[in-house]
Amino acid sequence: MRPTKPGVLVGIVVVLALLTWVLVRQVYSDLPVIPWTAIPTVLLLAVGEAYSAWMTRARIARKPGTKPVEPLAVARLAALAKASAYVGAVFAGIFAGFSLHTMSMLTRSTPRAEFFVATGSFLAFVVLIGAALFLEHSCRIPKDPEAERQSSR
Repeated sequence: MRPTKPGVLVGIVVVLALLTWVLVRQVYSDLPVIPWTAIPTVLLLAVGEAYSAWMTRARIARKPGTKPVEPLAVARLAALAKASAYVGAVFAGIFAGFSLHTMSMLTRSTPRAEFFVATGSFLAFVVLIGAALFLEHSCRIPKDPEAERQSSR
C-alpha cells in the first residue's frame, strides 16, 4: 500500500467544495437543516485514531512497557487510516461547499447557524484527516528498529 498523498486529499476537498457550492446554490431552500452532531462525532473519531497512532508507533518502536504489535493489526490500521483520510476529504469538501454558499447569507438567522455548523463540521473533518495521516505514518515500519530505538532515547 502506498502512502496517501496530501495533495490528492486537498484536490478532493477543493473539487467537492466547488461541486457542492454549485449544487447547493440551486437547491438550498429544499434542503433540511444541517445537524450539529457530526462535529463531536467526527472529533471523537479523530481522537481515537490519534490515540491509536500514538500507541501503534510506541509498539512498533518496541518502547519499554508495550507489547509487540501484530503485523495484521498494523495493516488493518493502515487501511483504516487511508479510508478515513479519503472519506474525511470528501466530507470536508461537501461541508466547505455548504459553508461557501451560506457565507453570503450571514444576515439571516438560519443560514448563519448553518454556516457555523458547516464550518465546524469542515474543521472537524480536517482534524480527522490529520489524525488519519498520523495513524498511517505511525504504521510504517522503521528501516532499522534498533537504530530508531537508539535515536529516540
